[in-house]
Amino acid sequence: MLELLLCSLLTIFPDYLYRRFAQGKRIGKEITLFSVWFELRWGIIACLMLTIGLITVIFYNHPSTTNATAFFRTVPILPETNGRVAEVYVGFTGEVKQGAPIFRLDSAAQEAAAEAARRKIAETDAALVVARTDVLAAEGKIQEARSAYQQAVDELATKQEIYRRNPGAVAVRDIEKLEVAVQGRQGTIDAATAARQTVEAQISTLLPAQKASAQAALAQAEVDLAKTVVRAGVGGRVEQFTLRVGDIVNPFMRPAGVLIPEGAGRGRLQAGFGQIEAQVMKVGMVAEATCASKPWTVIPMVVTGVQDFIAAGQIRSG
Repeated sequence: MLELLLCSLLTIFPDYLYRRFAQGKRIGKEITLFSVWFELRWGIIACLMLTIGLITVIFYNHPSTTNATAFFRTVPILPETNGRVAEVYVGFTGEVKQGAPIFRLDSAAQEAAAEAARRKIAETDAALVVARTDVLAAEGKIQEARSAYQQAVDELATKQEIYRRNPGAVAVRDIEKLEVAVQGRQGTIDAATAARQTVEAQISTLLPAQKASAQAALAQAEVDLAKTVVRAGVGGRVEQFTLRVGDIVNPFMRPAGVLIPEGAGRGRLQAGFGQIEAQVMKVGMVAEATCASKPWTVIPMVVTGVQDFIAAGQIRSG
């Protein structure tokens, strides 16, 4: 209507002034309701053309749309594992800070796994102490075997010397027994040495590996134990939280509630325009927004980003 009134001042009104003062035609006499369409035909036609052109220019350079939504992000409240709720820290709705606990699941199995891993580490430490003692025992057996070997070697040398000086004084069978005894004592030394090396390998390789595995199992158990406490990833407000102690929760089921981050849905809108209007959208353009919940209020805005690859009607809140 405003465009029509403006264009009529530039077309119909000058045409009427020409008819009135140049041609002497008066309203109600020569210009009536039936003849006005003929008398002011040039002004009316020019007014319609100018109005249509003005409206086209305005709507092209000032696009508008009702397909707009706020950047409203919600975070579903879900545990990383299933279980039974053991404790709830918030009500149906309320403010939470980042990192604040929301609810806790029954953690008896996770605590048992963590305790078992701690006991395994203690068992490995005890095995290390025992293995160090076994090393000392193995060294004692080596020394004992060497002493027995040296005694057998000395006795064999004595018998061989007596036999060399007087062959009839010592039986050949006794010398052969001593030679076999020397070989047996050498085998005893080798066995004791191998036992010591086995214990040293356990101390240096096997038991540390077992301890590292137990520590990794403890870390995994502590991670699983920490997962039983669901915390707020961001600060915001918890809504629609209906969990109570004793409920069963599962990450594949519906969320236990929603967490609305601070500032979500404020200060920014996303709007979809048609292909014609989208051609004139530029970053930095001044914009205005209205909302049915705030009548007679115009919200000043500015275009901060343009995405030319999303068709109108394809946006949705997340």
